[in-house]
Amino acid sequence: MADKVKLSEDGSSIDFVQSDSLPTSTKKFRQSPEIEGFYRFVYENDLQREAYEILEKIIARRKAAKVKAKPAKAAKAK
Repeated sequence: MADKVKLSEDGSSIDFVQSDSLPTSTKKFRQSPEIEGFYRFVYENDLQREAYEILEKIIARRKAAKVKAKPAKAAKAK
């Protein structure tokens, strides 16, 4: 698995090896090499709290965008 996640010497960048196929289910998505590599990187570098905070911000933005888009769709439907 170490060959799927590469950290630069100075630690400024992360490179993930991508696979060509897209997972079709949530379970397969979590088991995809990219996601496994990401989970492993977060765990090995003790970044669970930071990863959680980032994901919470992403989820909040997506919810806000979805709520904002609903009135626009309703207006178009009328």
